[in-house]
Formats: sequence, structure tokens, C-alpha cells
Amino acid sequence: MSCFVNPLPSVSYKMQPFTIRKHQPSFFKTRAMAKELFFNHDGAATKKLLAGVELVAKLVGVTLGPKGRNVVLQNKYGPPKIVNDGETVLKQIALEDHLENVGVKLVRQAGAKTNDLAGDGSTTSVLLAHGLIAEGVKVIAAGMNPIQIARGIEKTSLALVSELKSMSREVEDHEIADVASVSAGNDPAVGKMISEALKQVGKRGVITIEKGNSSDNTLQIVEGMKFDRGFLSPYFATDRRRMIAELQNCKLLLVDKIIKNPKEMLKILDNAVREEYPILIVAEDIEQEALAPVIRNKLKGVLKAAAIKAPAFGERKSHYLDDIAILTGGTVIRDEMGLTLEKARKEMLGTTTKVVITKDSTLIVTDGSTQVAVKKRVSQIENLVKNTKENFQKKILNERIARLSGGIAIIQVGAQTQVEQNDKQLRIEDAVNATKAAVDEGVVVGGGCCLLRLSLKVDEIKNTLDNEEQKIGAEIFKRALSYPARQIAKNAGVNGNVVIEKVLSVDDTRYGYNAAKDQYEDLMAAGILDPSKVVRCCIEHAASVAKTFLTSDAVVIYIDEPAPRRRRRPMPDLGDPSPSSRRRPMPDLGDLSPSSRRRPMPDLGDLTPSRRRRPMPSLGDLAPSRRRPMPSPGMGPLGL
Repeated sequence: MSCFVNPLPSVSYKMQPFTIRKHQPSFFKTRAMAKELFFNHDGAATKKLLAGVELVAKLVGVTLGPKGRNVVLQNKYGPPKIVNDGETVLKQIALEDHLENVGVKLVRQAGAKTNDLAGDGSTTSVLLAHGLIAEGVKVIAAGMNPIQIARGIEKTSLALVSELKSMSREVEDHEIADVASVSAGNDPAVGKMISEALKQVGKRGVITIEKGNSSDNTLQIVEGMKFDRGFLSPYFATDRRRMIAELQNCKLLLVDKIIKNPKEMLKILDNAVREEYPILIVAEDIEQEALAPVIRNKLKGVLKAAAIKAPAFGERKSHYLDDIAILTGGTVIRDEMGLTLEKARKEMLGTTTKVVITKDSTLIVTDGSTQVAVKKRVSQIENLVKNTKENFQKKILNERIARLSGGIAIIQVGAQTQVEQNDKQLRIEDAVNATKAAVDEGVVVGGGCCLLRLSLKVDEIKNTLDNEEQKIGAEIFKRALSYPARQIAKNAGVNGNVVIEKVLSVDDTRYGYNAAKDQYEDLMAAGILDPSKVVRCCIEHAASVAKTFLTSDAVVIYIDEPAPRRRRRPMPDLGDPSPSSRRRPMPDLGDLSPSSRRRPMPDLGDLTPSRRRRPMPSLGDLAPSRRRPMPSPGMGPLGL
């Protein structure tokens, strides 16, 4: 049995005859959508925007702190989501009122930007932005200049970031579990697992999270590498919702040149189709003419493939390709070595257990079969580090060592139901991101108490501002810094104002309110820590959104238009119809003319001979000619 597979089509061009057609009027008319303008002369526009901001702050605020509640999100397809993650809740909010929805989108930027940079802190950013906006609207309504208020907020935020750096310190190894458990909603098991993962792969190692098949969380350490290169086309994504391309048991084609002609890859891609294995193309670059057939066959389902650019540039790019080849057991195709892409064979391809590609990064996971070759390569690079005097070159070499020897930690999230699994996965993602942020910029006291301590520094910052209105902007910031701590206390069932007053009455910066245990203590010793990077991003992005809001004086929104109805042909006027559209009058049934009168039904008793049915003959009186003789037992089937 043989199987024939059609080769992959290459890009070809064919001249087509050009026909000039007579222009016909279009049935569709394009016109700009109407918009409505709202001015803030009476404060109506600001009130609407502020209503949207307050609604978002109330909704995401219930998730803050160790005693924060969950939010149920309706899912259009499938079961509802029950989450405790502010960023996920923010993405689901859309209001019917357009003005309020503009306010939602404005404050959403603070949480989204903080989550992108720090990986956590979206809820705190929204609460800070709400505090700045709510307090700022009050003073602007009293007649203050919004421009000067915004400048005071901006200068105060810069000064507070400087104060934050002086308050933070490096995270200790035993504190990593505390940071992770706080971000995961006071889950010590998650904190311990993340701490163990970082011990295995190093503080700069890679931790990935995926859904498991059991009811418990599991940790797995595998060989692999991660670098900052995403797919060359979004059409390679296998999961359109998350925009990632995931290939299992994938082969790697490593090419140290620019691929220009699609025919160069025809042989190896044809082999991938024939033997049905996914393939990842890693090259210096791939031109559109060569990339188009790969995308086309991937969309048709003929080929499982993706393509990325090689990491780094110039000589560093060649070294990185060699590192990937050693890690995956492949061969780099170079023209200088006498290897051409047309002659590439399956034996030259690297082997991986899984490849995960996003728009910004690529993760390669291997089975560890090349560990001996990897250790030999690492020792070679370490010798280069010893013989190199330039600090920049040493840094690059150390990065290569970390990528090769660091490994990858995979946390598989387990749960009893899919709803619980989704919630746990979001919590663990926040915990991993918070841990990485703590490693980057250190930690400060948590529980919202760091922001309360920063509010005491505002009085000193006021003396550096230019005028009284800017000082009022600083005072607004001072009030807003207490909003997160007040919300944490509220979720714990305690009066927030009482908590704030008691915390600030003690000069010890480590002293604060532990909402999980409902007691006041040394938060550093209790393991209540926040990453400094998260707090910094919250201050910066909340101030940015508040400045934009307070200096806005008009809003332009789209007007909802009803869906266009299908035009029907108008009915003719029956009172005065035209001759062409006049209907033929119905004849009077009593005075029908002979030509239009229906033919009467004949009397069945008096049917003419021509219309009389022929009677059925009696079986006993059939003529001899009509009776077919029965075959005798000695005759054949045809009577022969």
C-alpha cells in the first residue's frame, strides 16, 4: 500500500486578462457615524464619568485582601467563571450608558498597565485612581484650577516613588514563599510550591503554569529555554483567545540566514506533511514570499507549523542558534559549512517535547536527553567568561549560561471542577508574577500599610511645590493613599477609619493590621509583604489616569443608531390604480359568460362510452391468450 502526498504549493504569479467593466451604482452608502458632544459646564459629564469609575472600584474592591470575596462572571459559552482576580474582572465590565462606560475604560488603563508590567496590583491601582479622581473632582468643583491640581499630583507621585525606593529592601530566600502566598490569597501551599520552583531553576528561571489532570497541584522541572522572540504571523496561533501557538513533540529547523525562496523549504516541509510532525522554523528572517505558503498550508490544516526569528543579532545570533541546537539535538544550517536548506533532512532537525510561542516570547521544553552535551557547552561558556575582561561581554555570556542550565519549572494546576481550576490558575499566575517582581526590585511591608506610611511623607513634599493649588493636589494624593487599606479592612468586616488611625499612631514602619488574623502586629515578621515594583506601578499609573481625567472638560461619544431596515417595494394605491397595475376584476359568479364558465361535472350514471371505465375482467373468464401457463416441474426458469 502506497501513499502519495501532494507537495506543498509554492508562490506563483500568473498574468490574468484585465476586463474593463462599466461602472454600476453601489447599493451601499458609507457615511460617518454620528457623535454626541457633552461639555462640562454644569459638571454633568464629570458626574457620569465618575459614576463609572466608582462602579468599577466597588466591583473590583471586593476581591482585595485576604478576606476578599469572589466575583461571578457570566460566560457566553460554557459554565460561569468565579474569580478573585481584579484584572479578569476589569476585562468583563461594559456598561450600557456610554458616558459611564468611558469612565470605566479610563480607570481600566491603570489596572491593565500595572498588570502588564508587574503582573499584579491591578485592584490597588484602580482603588488609588478612584481615590485621586473622587477627591480631585471635589476641589475642582469648588473652583480650583485642574491644570495646577494635575501638576501637584504628578510631582507628588514622582517624590513618593523616590521615598518608596528608600523603604524597600531585597527579598530573602525564605521570604519568597511569603510573597507568593500573600498574592495567592493567603495560600501557604502555593507559596511553598513557587519557592521550591525558584530553588530548582534559580531566581531568574522560567516558571510556566498549565492545567493538570489531577485534583492536586504538581510541580515538574524540565530542561528547556525561553527567549524574547514571538511568532512572525498571528495566523500561527493555535489558541486565538490567548493568542499563543502550542506545538507538541515539535521539530526545530534552525537556519542561520534569511529565507527568501519558498522552494528552499519544500523538501523538509513535504517530509513534515508526510510523516505528520509539527515543525518550528527558526531563521534570521523569513520574507513574505517564503512565509506565505507555510501560513496557507497551516490554515488549510495540511501542515502544523510556526515560524520565528532567531534571538539576538549578528554574531550573538549565531551563538544563540548553536545553543538551541545543542539543547534540542539539532544542526544549524549554514551556507558557510556547506549545508544548504534544500538538502536539509529530518536528522538535522532538533527535537522538543513542547513549544509555546506568544507574540513576544518563545518557550522550548525538551526531554533532557541532551543534558550531557548541554553541560559540556556550559563549561565552554564558563571558560570564555573567565578569559573575558569586558563587563558587557561577561553579562551576555552569563545570560547564555542561565538559559542553558536554568531549566523550566512547570506548575500543573489541579482542581475538582473546571470553575475551581480557572480560579486557582489565576491566583497562581498572580503569585508567580508577584514573586518575580519581588526579586527584581525588593519588598516592602504589605496590607496597604506601605501606602499609609508614604502618606506621612506628603507633608514634606508639599514644601517643594510651587503654589497652593499644587499643594492641594498633594493633599489629594495623601487622602487617596488610604483607600486600599480602608478597603482591606472593610472586606475583613472592620471599620477602615479606625484601622488607619491606629496604624498611623505607631511610628514603627513594620507595624500594621493583619486582616487574615484580625490583629495588629509586625507585618514583616508575619510574612505580609508586597513587591516594591507592584506598589511603584500602582502609584505611577493611578496618577497618570487621574491627571487625564481631571483635565478633561468635554466628552465625545458615538450615538447608537437602529439597525437599518430592509426597504420594501411600496404597495400601489388601490383607490386610483394605474392601468398597468390595475387588477383584473373578479367575474360575477351568477353571470359568468359561457367562455369563462366552468365545465359541469358529468353525471356518473350517464357517462358516455368514451368516458366509461372498462370493467375489470373476471379471473375465471380470462381468454386463453391472456392466461400465462404455469411452468411444469421439468421446465427451466425461463420455460425452456
